Amino acid sequence: MEGGVMRAVSIDALHRSEGAKLQRFLRRTLGNSADAADAAQETYLRLVRAITTTDLEHPRVFLFHIARNVAATLAKRRRFETSLFQSMTDLDLTQIADSQARVEAQIIAREQLRLVAASIDRLPPRCREVFLLSAFEGLPNGAIALRLGISQRMVEKHIAKAVLDTYQRCRDFF
Repeated sequence: MEGGVMRAVSIDALHRSEGAKLQRFLRRTLGNSADAADAAQETYLRLVRAITTTDLEHPRVFLFHIARNVAATLAKRRRFETSLFQSMTDLDLTQIADSQARVEAQIIAREQLRLVAASIDRLPPRCREVFLLSAFEGLPNGAIALRLGISQRMVEKHIAKAVLDTYQRCRDFF
């Protein structure tokens, strides 16, 4: 038990005596404080694992050896990430965003169209027929009345009902 306490105390003492130097070393090596902080944390974690299996004669030397390895690994990872995403930054990001927005707009438009079509399909047959002649064939109300043998007033009522029903069924989507 005392060995476990001794190790914890020696790591704590090492951290107090070398922590600031380690941070400066990692900041110089990696070029920024955030990566240096991550590397320092990883260094101490590796040191703790090593101490549980090995007795160290020169813990300070070993600490900085681990730090160099951690910094090298982190630097390689950052270079890889940079090269991986470099091609993305070379692209015109507004073009990608515009393209994505167009795709989303198309999907939304298709959904709206499906909703409107389903709403029109639910209309009573004569009402649906009048509405389709007006909205999609562009026939004036008088021509629809003549074609279907109904009054122009009835055509107007069917169109009003169709528009109102369609609006009520689709209003949450528009």
